[in-house]
Amino acid sequence: MAGKEIRGRIEAALSMPETLPAIRRYFVNTMFDSTFVMLGIIIAGAFNEDPNLRVVIATILASAVALGISTGVSVFEAENLEQGRRMDEIEKAMLRSMEETHIGRSSRSSIYLIALVNFMAPIITGTVILAPFLLFSAIDINTAAWTAVGLAISLLFLTGYFMGRAGKRNPWVQAMRMGLVGVGAFIICFYIESVVA
Repeated sequence: MAGKEIRGRIEAALSMPETLPAIRRYFVNTMFDSTFVMLGIIIAGAFNEDPNLRVVIATILASAVALGISTGVSVFEAENLEQGRRMDEIEKAMLRSMEETHIGRSSRSSIYLIALVNFMAPIITGTVILAPFLLFSAIDINTAAWTAVGLAISLLFLTGYFMGRAGKRNPWVQAMRMGLVGVGAFIICFYIESVVA
């Protein structure tokens, strides 16, 4: 598909009033969930008595891809259902099929764009959190693990900030809330791992 056609489809998708709110809503939820999953992997895999770098890296990669597929497909199905119902209502009002109209094509493009963005959210999270294990593990896996935890909390902080801005709330308050939730979850999970181990 030519670049111009792809750009046209993206613009058409973004012209739909529900596209950006859906992307925002799903993306924030997916980033939040995938960051916590990655934190759990780091705690269980890198902070135990005998950490295995290959297992940590493989688990982060596999989890990021699995979460991407899971959220991408589930969001695609949810949006396909919702937008299908919306198109049915429009077709009843217009007394004609909207399948091959600009609205119909834009609606389909919107579904694919929303699903794609949500597929990418765990991949982005996994890539960011994986980076310290690829860069610093030769020095010390413990250093890599703590750096990855810092990056995970930072991701939550940034997600909160942008969520606050999008919702026209104080972005710093929202960022602090998300960051503190991440710190609290890390402490609880770290304690669980130390007790079970």
